[in-house]
Amino acid sequence: MGAPPLASSFAQQNAGFPAPATPSRLSPPAAAPSRAPRGFASTPAKTASAATDASSSSITADDIEIKGVQMRGRPMYLDMQSTTPVDPRVLDAMMPYLVEQYGNPHSRTHMYGWEAEDAIEAARADVAKAIGANAKEIIFTSGATESNNMAIKGVANFYSGRKKHVITTQTDHKCVLDSCRWLQQRGWDVTYLPVKSNGLIDLEELRGAIRDDTAIVSVMAVNNEIGVVQPLKAIGELCRERKVFFHTDAAQAVGKIPIDVEDMKIDLLSISGHKVYGPKGVGAIYVRRRPRVRMEPLISGGGQERGLRSGTLPTPLVVGLGKACAVALEEMEHDRQHATRLSRRLIDGISAKCQNVQLNGDADARYPGNVNMSFAYVEGESLLMGLKEIAVSSGSACTSASLEPSYVLRALGVDEEMAHTSIRYGVGRFTTEEEVDRAVELTVEHVAKLREMSPLWEMVQEGIDLKSIQWSQH
Repeated sequence: MGAPPLASSFAQQNAGFPAPATPSRLSPPAAAPSRAPRGFASTPAKTASAATDASSSSITADDIEIKGVQMRGRPMYLDMQSTTPVDPRVLDAMMPYLVEQYGNPHSRTHMYGWEAEDAIEAARADVAKAIGANAKEIIFTSGATESNNMAIKGVANFYSGRKKHVITTQTDHKCVLDSCRWLQQRGWDVTYLPVKSNGLIDLEELRGAIRDDTAIVSVMAVNNEIGVVQPLKAIGELCRERKVFFHTDAAQAVGKIPIDVEDMKIDLLSISGHKVYGPKGVGAIYVRRRPRVRMEPLISGGGQERGLRSGTLPTPLVVGLGKACAVALEEMEHDRQHATRLSRRLIDGISAKCQNVQLNGDADARYPGNVNMSFAYVEGESLLMGLKEIAVSSGSACTSASLEPSYVLRALGVDEEMAHTSIRYGVGRFTTEEEVDRAVELTVEHVAKLREMSPLWEMVQEGIDLKSIQWSQH
């Protein structure tokens, strides 16, 4: 029998409080023990008793101090949208090219170069297979940021004589938004599509935004902050119908959701190695050959990668990316079920014990490994500082001058106060049930502590409607 909807416990605990998005219909597989990674030792969850056995002033061998913060041992890692650990199978594939087969893949006169080139081409085929592409359409880069810049600036520069308009969304990655602003400074028109309250774009708004001089539409596949999955196939079909190139930043999507660039009519697609259990410093961009996408290179040099991305390829990193894509394709369904089960455990565990909690983003059209929650009457940064045993991220972005709420959550229409209270939990291939349970325990504990210090929470508990209060202005 399927598990109850994700939001069921929200409804019980949050009467009178704005409900989260439509309940999810994600159904986990039958209960099973958390997966033991192959050759990877996950950090064990620290028990509550272990955390309080020693005096806070005593120093033990397990104590760690970094950036002025003292912790007892390494924290549990629940920040998989920021980066993922390298899968041991990926590391094994990389090692020979770090210590033995270290040739330059562009050296064509000896064995060292030949074997490196063969490894590069095998990796290219693995990356292509992960997205349903031809290996000749894969260009290796330093990561998704470079790939996104290449796609947007490269296409715009090539077609600048005939086109002068690009489209993206208000919730896309900062490197996409900044690339579009770079074009604006050079005379291009940019449309930043709004999103609905669930984080999804309105296809009719996209249809209405496309002009005769639109060069490219760029929409992120899976949002890095809230996990929402955009309707890629529908977007691709619309762009193909209007003869406009469709680019998607798939850094958070490759290896996690099925992607077929042919079926989805994607023309350009960005990939990041370290988001798919591969190494940092390597990525790729898919560039369609038929119908052909033309683009200006950003880097000049030796003409490597079909002249689109000059520079010596880092063989170990490229091999790692290829292996990571191959493993991800093999493990995708298991990883999805694992993430679904753990995210449900996390959401239900927190919502059963915390009132006034909101799940951000669509509850159905989402990647389950990304759980973004807002806690009313709690400052997200304060909660983050209290959760030192867990590596998680806040939805808020700190700058030297101000503390601004997440632009993604604000684009969803989340009010500023709630946007300031968000925490993003990221579960993945090597996350355990014990880590999730400890995260629930610590979150509930620290939310309660912070609310005890909040006069607003006290007023709410007394039944006072905060919106009815006329606050004095000074």
